[in-house]
Amino acid sequence: MQINVEANGNATVFELNNSPASRDLYAELPLSITVEKYSNNEKIFYPPQKLDTTDSPQANAHEAGTLAYYVPWGDVVMFCSRFGAAAGLYTLGHAVSGSNYMQGMSGTIRIEKGDAR
Repeated sequence: MQINVEANGNATVFELNNSPASRDLYAELPLSITVEKYSNNEKIFYPPQKLDTTDSPQANAHEAGTLAYYVPWGDVVMFCSRFGAAAGLYTLGHAVSGSNYMQGMSGTIRIEKGDAR
């Protein structure tokens, strides 16, 4: 499963894992949603429905381009640089193209189901 995140005229493509949380996010698409900057290495958005993290992989320290879900706040996180592990953080996938555009994401983004490129 792939998703395309379009912001400011640029696209970032994420390859999702096959976890219940990733499948839940995929099922909610398409979305036009506000992205927010959090800290100096994260862009976040809040999907309309909570994602099921049963049997989903915990996110350990990863590189830039990781897509994750943070249960305590119910937000999806796009990591623009390295990050450390946190309780309640689950990996959804990783960027396969356009990760260099993540830092500049702002305002309303469009997230759609993608296809293999």
